[in-house]
Amino acid sequence: MKCFTTTNTPNKKNLTLFISVFGVFIFLASHTFAQTGNIRGHIADAAVDNPLKNATVTIAEDSTLKATTGPDGTYRLSNVPVGRKTLIITFIGYERTTIPNVDVSSGKDVVADVKLTEKFNSLAEVVISAGPPKDRPLNKLAAVSARQVSPEEISKFAGGRSDVARLATNFAGVSAPDDSRNDIIVRGNSPTGVLWRIEGIPVPSPNHFSSLGTTGSPVSALNVNVMGNSDFITSAFPGEYGNALGGVFDIAFRKGNKDAYEYTLSAGAFTGAEAMAEGPLGKKGSFLVAGRYGLAGLFGAGGTTAQPNYMDLSFNFDLGKTKIGNFSLFGIAARSNINFRGDGIDESDLFAAKDENTDVKSQFGVLGLKHQISINDHSSIKTTIGGSSSTEKVDRERIFNYGTTQPTTLPFTNIDNNERRITLSSVYNARYNNRFTLRGGILLEQYRLRAELTTRERQGDANGDSYPDYINLINSDNNYTVFQPYVQGQYRLLESLTLNAGLHGQYFSLNKAFVAEPRASLTWKVAPAHNISFGYGLHHQNVPAPILFLNQYVNGSPVQSNKNLDLVQSNHYVVGYDVRPASGWRTKIEAYYQSISKAAVEATPGSYSSLTEGATFGFSIDKFGLVSKGTGRNTGVELTIEKFLSNGWYGLTTASVFEAKYKGSDGIERNSPFNNGYVVNVLAGKEFKVGSGRNVFFADTRLSTAGGRYYTPVDLAASRSAGYEILQDNNAFSRQYDAYFRMDIKLGMKLNSSRKKISHQFYIDLQNVTNKKNVFVRRYNRLTNNVDQADQIGLFPDFGYKLQF
Repeated sequence: MKCFTTTNTPNKKNLTLFISVFGVFIFLASHTFAQTGNIRGHIADAAVDNPLKNATVTIAEDSTLKATTGPDGTYRLSNVPVGRKTLIITFIGYERTTIPNVDVSSGKDVVADVKLTEKFNSLAEVVISAGPPKDRPLNKLAAVSARQVSPEEISKFAGGRSDVARLATNFAGVSAPDDSRNDIIVRGNSPTGVLWRIEGIPVPSPNHFSSLGTTGSPVSALNVNVMGNSDFITSAFPGEYGNALGGVFDIAFRKGNKDAYEYTLSAGAFTGAEAMAEGPLGKKGSFLVAGRYGLAGLFGAGGTTAQPNYMDLSFNFDLGKTKIGNFSLFGIAARSNINFRGDGIDESDLFAAKDENTDVKSQFGVLGLKHQISINDHSSIKTTIGGSSSTEKVDRERIFNYGTTQPTTLPFTNIDNNERRITLSSVYNARYNNRFTLRGGILLEQYRLRAELTTRERQGDANGDSYPDYINLINSDNNYTVFQPYVQGQYRLLESLTLNAGLHGQYFSLNKAFVAEPRASLTWKVAPAHNISFGYGLHHQNVPAPILFLNQYVNGSPVQSNKNLDLVQSNHYVVGYDVRPASGWRTKIEAYYQSISKAAVEATPGSYSSLTEGATFGFSIDKFGLVSKGTGRNTGVELTIEKFLSNGWYGLTTASVFEAKYKGSDGIERNSPFNNGYVVNVLAGKEFKVGSGRNVFFADTRLSTAGGRYYTPVDLAASRSAGYEILQDNNAFSRQYDAYFRMDIKLGMKLNSSRKKISHQFYIDLQNVTNKKNVFVRRYNRLTNNVDQADQIGLFPDFGYKLQF
């Protein structure tokens, strides 16, 4: 799959135009007066997710503004002055919770859903007010290496392109020194080790231009305006998560406004043109529908002479509470394509060539029906049945004898992949008392994979026609099953000591392997502002499908010699210390060790390991007869210092120092391609009230630096002789690119109408403002017959406008 990386500096006239328009918005802001907005949401029990009736929600800045939840746990606060507000939520027998910095605007209701925890001691008054809930995951059984992600964060940070995956790169332990894709590299693991879930069910890579076996791409298909608060977990996952080694992104969709119709229109260089509508559905339900069309190619943000085209539609229909429970229907439909033509390609472009024409098409889709029912006040069952699919089609032709009087055009590569899943998830939640909570369930995935790869890449000329043979390397039509039962419990030993323990099972039908995985964590509140946590988890994951179903020809017949490889195994160990040094501040330190075994390696001594897959945009096509004897280890220390938004400003600093190593079948320990060594992120932002109203001018900045990626040097003489790239496998990942550095600055304005329910937002995001030319790759180029270098994105001004009414 081709990638898109911007290598040129934008037109200065366009940059001047953006800044001029931005100045007009500042002028208008000083003559605009703010009005009021509304806050709505849902209050539920954190353990079983049952709605809490008669909970009280109060505006801290004005105690006369309050609301009480109805039978379905929903509330609505009307006529709230625009600006940042603090919510106080109370309910008898539950911990009093404070949610600061709820951003009220005139154009759209603000959604603030809260889950309350039952008091350990009914006589004690516990107040959670040191920070917003984002520092604690929605999943209360995820006690270590986890945090909550809000849609506001995704949109706020500079350089993020409103992409949830790119947001994650700001967190401790995550590395992504690659501007062309949104792969998530967690604690030295391959991005293939990340699990994506949407509304409780696993899905393929939720991205445009995605490829089989990958989890990232150039453009996300997840629409931030449809997302609700979600969880990101980097280690020792709770018992309900499986078939992942590196991390979990558990995405939730928000519900539409069931009280009033609302609309959003927006446009941005990377997010595209978008229209969204939401409102009541029947007497008790709501709908939310959003569609986007990509504009990256139109504004030159694709970074290639070819124009990427992509569009997606996301929706969530909540049918409301009925006698037999609450039903909701959700989904995403996404499609994308790009056409590369050799006669329009520059010679230095390593992702397309003058002697090739390539057409790429991809689709991603998920459709799910969720049902939740309360058995009683202390237990519930949530069941989701869904289908998901990911298709990829690549047709590439090469012009042999290019530039001569007798060129010959032949098909060079054909990829036709179609992965479909039918998924059933059912979860039982029960809170037996204020000490003990139990969760158990099953996850059943039925896969249908039709995959085909035919190529001349790296092939010989057995038929003597002077051209590489056109060989079928993958021709798979397989059905297989992944079955995952699990049970997880939380027991509060003391008010200051909480134990989480569980057992996850996983059955993989291809190799008929069943594994049992213990998980446990312990959290000790040693003082009101100090927590120590310990975590352990055993995890397994199957080797990526492009490796499992690779054809090896034996006596002229194709054999899938990797099909029965074992599940890769990983033990996670984590210890953390969390302290609140002052109100609105948080500092967290985590140290971890990960031991990996049963990775796929060559049967004869060699440097290859399946742990290195995911370092490029495709998978190896010449690794046959692999055995499950490879090992690896990841160790590191992470620091997070966070200043939650207050007095108009926020700050986030994360630093990671780590080491990622692996061993192939030759027994030599080598650097993983994901062993950057260190990652540092510094983010800060400030909001300024403008004019006599509550309009806001905001400025955000982001600075990121990381050690360079390790890579395998090219054997130039062998490559020139063969006509394609040959690497020095005996020196695998022995060299390191220069350190990565990037700084982004984002400026914007929020305007609230003085007369109508309308709000405007405009921003300009100066990405890589120093125009640092970070190395993307050094690769053999057959046209120049040398090892050439491609650089990553230079200075580029992303921009966007949003109208809400």
